[in-house]
Amino acid sequence: MNKTELVAKIAEGAGMSKVDAKKALDATLDAIKAAVKKGDKVALVGFGTFAVTKRGARKGINPATKKAITIPAKKVVKFKAGSELAC
Repeated sequence: MNKTELVAKIAEGAGMSKVDAKKALDATLDAIKAAVKKGDKVALVGFGTFAVTKRGARKGINPATKKAITIPAKKVVKFKAGSELAC
């Protein structure tokens, strides 16, 4: 399912226009992005949790030169599925 299909499902399920559903979806995604960028955890009960974690530095191999390189540490966003979403 892509974003357009999701907007159509939201509009159908909520009885609203696709334009309003797209605005609602965009506002929701923007709110989640802003919270995660601040380092907050976003927990949607029954759906899942978005959280920022630190990934440590690690060694890798440059595929072009086959030389060992060090991949620096960075922060990444992880999603953990909630109980109602888990298969």
